[in-house]
Amino acid sequence: MTVTTLAAPGVASLDLGIIGNCSIAAFVDRRARIVWGCFPRFDRDPVFCSLIDNRIEDGDAMPEKGVFAIEMIGMTRCEQSYLDNTAILSSVLSDDQGNALEILDFAPRFVRYERFFRPPQLVRRVRRISGRPRIRVVVRPCLGLGEEPSEITRGSNHVRFVGADQTIRLTTDAPISYVMESTPFAVEGKPFSFFLGSDEALRAEIETTSREFLDKTTDYWRDWVRSLSLPFDWQDEVIRAAITLKLCAFEESGAIVAALTTSIPEAPGTQRNWDYRFCWLRDAYFVVHALNRLGTTRTMEDYLGFIANIVDSYAESGAEHLPPLYPITRGGELREFEVPHLAGYRGHKPVRVGNGAATQIQNDGYGAVVLAATHAFFDRRLIQPGKEALFAQLEHMGERAIAVFDKPDAGPWELRGKQVVHAFSSVMCWAACDRLARIAGQLGRAERKAYWCAEAQRLHATIEARIWNEAKGHFVSTFDGEDLDATLLLFAELGFVAPDDPRFVATVEAIGRDLRRGDLVLRYATQDDFGYMHTGFLICAFWYVDALHAIGRSDEAKALFERILRRRNSFGLLSEDADLDTGELWGNFPQTYSMVGLINSAMRLSRDWEEAF
Repeated sequence: MTVTTLAAPGVASLDLGIIGNCSIAAFVDRRARIVWGCFPRFDRDPVFCSLIDNRIEDGDAMPEKGVFAIEMIGMTRCEQSYLDNTAILSSVLSDDQGNALEILDFAPRFVRYERFFRPPQLVRRVRRISGRPRIRVVVRPCLGLGEEPSEITRGSNHVRFVGADQTIRLTTDAPISYVMESTPFAVEGKPFSFFLGSDEALRAEIETTSREFLDKTTDYWRDWVRSLSLPFDWQDEVIRAAITLKLCAFEESGAIVAALTTSIPEAPGTQRNWDYRFCWLRDAYFVVHALNRLGTTRTMEDYLGFIANIVDSYAESGAEHLPPLYPITRGGELREFEVPHLAGYRGHKPVRVGNGAATQIQNDGYGAVVLAATHAFFDRRLIQPGKEALFAQLEHMGERAIAVFDKPDAGPWELRGKQVVHAFSSVMCWAACDRLARIAGQLGRAERKAYWCAEAQRLHATIEARIWNEAKGHFVSTFDGEDLDATLLLFAELGFVAPDDPRFVATVEAIGRDLRRGDLVLRYATQDDFGYMHTGFLICAFWYVDALHAIGRSDEAKALFERILRRRNSFGLLSEDADLDTGELWGNFPQTYSMVGLINSAMRLSRDWEEAF
């Protein structure tokens, strides 16, 4: 996929490419500027923060801070694409006089000394294509939350940006004075390279290191993609989604973040600005399911290890409630606060750091953990399969699920103003019992299997009676309620009802009637703490596609899926939400949930390889 931009005025948008290496990630905009990137890991302060510090009236003006730009003087076009099957982004800048250059952006990732080399480092490699292009380099990092460096020093081929908590070093073979002063200069013979990361000197010559890192990183990603289990249809779309999902994995701990940004509003002017740079338990089942289907067993096993550590910590803590989300190393900070001196995305404040939902009661987490961990007991590919010790800890989760399945909580949509008994939370508690029965059977524990089967049956009967509304003729989102929400689309996938159960079919049809808006689906149509929904939640659209397929409306599901794919940005990526009328992307980016939804739907809807030819 190659996209071309005319160098015309614009505003900040989510038409961004992502580069990364499972330690850090950064976003490149349609003018080849790095506008977002946190160092030295996903959840730390953004060194490049201009994505959330701008206003509409700024247009395409160079940000005053939080940006790394390589401008071509007189540029009129910027053509961008990923190198095939990689996370390496190519930007070709050109003018109307025949001058052109290419910028390759990537974060090094490859095997070195029998382990993954993934430093907190970005590489920008600039080479002349034709003519005599001239560039201006603008490097304006922030150290702290939008704070400018306290000191800038230089060496013979590097610049150090010094802050209170960290120091960032830019190493380059471009003229260092021109870089520091943002003075235009020509790109003629050899390429120029820029290494930006921790305050460490390169151990070899810059050009040699740049070329080596590029070649090895290219080989790594293409080998990784070669190992994927792909559907016959929509291969390119799934490959890009899979790479993006991989880039959202913090390999050191195995955690996978919900998104790589904070405070991109779900819709303009709504105050729905949250920090998603954390790991939600609710996502665990869906993410593990997608990783399993793709055959990315290493990433899946690392993630299961992160979940298993949560199980251990929860059991040891004696806490009454399981937190719904965790920092990527489990020991980080989640306290939510606002950063008033950052303008926000297109001026939409507040900018928030941390997430107050961590203190909420969300009872679906017990089921999410058990469902995710179930793979460890049945997938024979895993190096560390589930054993009795893990089962014992999961049983503790199951007992908590029994205790809270009919208790009020904030629910899957993390309501901040009220608690009710949510159908989805209750069904996930049932799912915990159901899967524990299956695990017990796999382990040959007949007595425990019988116990968990009985509990699952008891919960199922209670939940079924309380969430079916005879007058409405469909399942409802709360005990004894009347309203719909999109999580009801998951009941067949979770095994709570059969896909051909008339009650489920009626619920899917009701959601299509009441929550669907064009090709998108609302989470719910009722008012919450912040008013009504103004955008479609993209994962809900994929759930609806899957539900249509499950009830036998496969042709309709495929046609809708194809249209939803058009909501992706120029680089094949999705955020959390999309405008109901224009389709413009809103919400934190890239949204793991959305990419997982794309993968799972494509796997379900695609023709089999044997069927295709």
